[in-house]
Amino acid sequence: MKDEPFVSNDLQRLHEWLFSAVSKGPVAVITGKNGDMDTVGSAVALAASHPHMMACGLHLGRLAKQLVEQHRAPFRKLAENHAAWPNGLAAAVVVDAASPDQVGFPMPDVPLCIIDHHATDAWVLGEHDLALKWDVRSTTEVISHYLERHVPQALTPPVCEFLLAGLVTDTGRFRHADGGAFRAAALLVERGHIDYQAFIESLEDQSPSPSDRGAILRGLQRADATEAGPWTVLRTTAGTLEGKVAGLLNGLGADAVVVTRHRHGETRLTVRAPRSSVLAGLHMGAIMERVAQSIGGEGGGHDGAAGWAGDADPIAAETAFLDAVARVKRQEVGP
Repeated sequence: MKDEPFVSNDLQRLHEWLFSAVSKGPVAVITGKNGDMDTVGSAVALAASHPHMMACGLHLGRLAKQLVEQHRAPFRKLAENHAAWPNGLAAAVVVDAASPDQVGFPMPDVPLCIIDHHATDAWVLGEHDLALKWDVRSTTEVISHYLERHVPQALTPPVCEFLLAGLVTDTGRFRHADGGAFRAAALLVERGHIDYQAFIESLEDQSPSPSDRGAILRGLQRADATEAGPWTVLRTTAGTLEGKVAGLLNGLGADAVVVTRHRHGETRLTVRAPRSSVLAGLHMGAIMERVAQSIGGEGGGHDGAAGWAGDADPIAAETAFLDAVARVKRQEVGP
């Protein structure tokens, strides 16, 4: 994260923008369409800071749904073709989405605020819009710092749990954390009076269904290795839970992993890379942007985890990814 003056100025601008928006009417706090814990936790926590805000989005992931139901948190699920926004809607905040396509429905014609931490960005903003994009490990870090500084009373135990769950999951149980992530976690544990060990056990107590387990196993069984220039890539296909499959394969020592999914005419690539590969020059978000430039669609994400979606043939999409990886030179990593 940047230095203190930068943080203070950014958060002050965010606070002024939000204060102006809620003074004019309701504000939608919109999640990314994947419904993961970082985007849902950020939206629910930010919406808790003012009664004129409402968290909403296309989808709730399994863990996000569990926490929303456990805490009875206000969250409005929207249809994929949702376009009927209230006439009095004053503004919209989008959390943890690197492009309009990652929301999953048409955006309302109101001032926008984008709060994100992805390395890639495809938003086009107007003069009344605002963007906060920090080099942090999760969007919940940004929301945590904003609430701590400007709306501390909103950091209730349930809100702290939503924020901490987003931070824990987006860092892969802190495998991809940095100092800022640990500081944010310490703040949330302290403010929320959270028993961290019990909290982690509750997050991990999600046994997959027999069908989910079968889907994961089939994805793992289909995996094979291929060379892409100086890099070794594990690749497979999955009909569902591709993020879980990619995460499991990412621990097997290859330089990168790609999981391809084709459904209802749409192809999706989910890619992962261990920290050693990132340090040696592989940046998954930048590579997926190159895939989008090459074959269309939308791609981007983090340095170690990213995705692409479009209508290209699955083989063509995977080939474009491997070609983009092969063009990256391996850098020497010091001790």
